[in-house]
Amino acid sequence: MDGSSRSRDKMTVDELCAELQVSRSTFYDWRQKGRAPRCVKLPNGSLRIRRSDLENWLTDCEGSA
Repeated sequence: MDGSSRSRDKMTVDELCAELQVSRSTFYDWRQKGRAPRCVKLPNGSLRIRRSDLENWLTDCEGSA
């Protein structure tokens, strides 16, 4: 897997919010309550969300709807 594929595998918080059409504050509220997709915290404090974790989270949300 090349570097560009790996970087597309991980989303920024802004990219996730745009895709889900939610505000950053909503995402951080979900995160605080333990309801957000799993995140990776980088050494600089930035968060990334793996595409696979988002897909799994969405599948779990479908099951509980």
